[in-house]
Amino acid sequence: MEQILVYADSLSWGIIPATRERLPFEKRWPGVMEIALCSTGRKVRVIEDCLNGRRTVWDDPFKPGRNGLAGLAQRIEIHSPLALVILMLGINDFQSTHQNNAWHSAQGILALIAAIRTAPIEPGMPVPPILVVAPPAIRTPKGAMAPKFAGGDERCAGLATAYQNVCDETGCHFFDAGTVISSSAVDGVHLDVEQHLILGNELSRTVRAIIAGNEQ
Repeated sequence: MEQILVYADSLSWGIIPATRERLPFEKRWPGVMEIALCSTGRKVRVIEDCLNGRRTVWDDPFKPGRNGLAGLAQRIEIHSPLALVILMLGINDFQSTHQNNAWHSAQGILALIAAIRTAPIEPGMPVPPILVVAPPAIRTPKGAMAPKFAGGDERCAGLATAYQNVCDETGCHFFDAGTVISSSAVDGVHLDVEQHLILGNELSRTVRAIIAGNEQ
């Protein structure tokens, strides 16, 4: 059984735009991906560690525990051995409580990569490969997201390129979700159910290639 850790935020948790409801596992992209991988004959278990509001390395001034760096090394230790770690974070770095740009968020991803690679896993267990997924760009935030992400649609410009540069420098795998999906027109931030389906199936192909490459 190959274990894949998805370390992410509300876009992967499956929040339904403009609600506080959650999509079921089989309709969230990590679930879609697991089902697609298993359908090819692989024995795969996707571990979801997706927290609403999680940043890369910043604290939320209103809710505790949203700093993605805090405790990440222990999560790697807990779930090892891992065949792959997927990082899909960054959107919350652009909440109006921060004034980050794409470069800042990419530096946050760089810190997360370092934490994964230096995690205190048991001797003999593999350091897992990392797939960084750049989330689709924020549209004009709407509804409850409007004040929360005010200006985020402008400040997130260039995020995918900044992430790809970090991945090139560190030897991580990279996928730009914005090439296949877009954020919801409902709130400008999250993913509609159709986007989860597309992303899960697209990532299943990318992940299958990564895992197959590790076996060679």
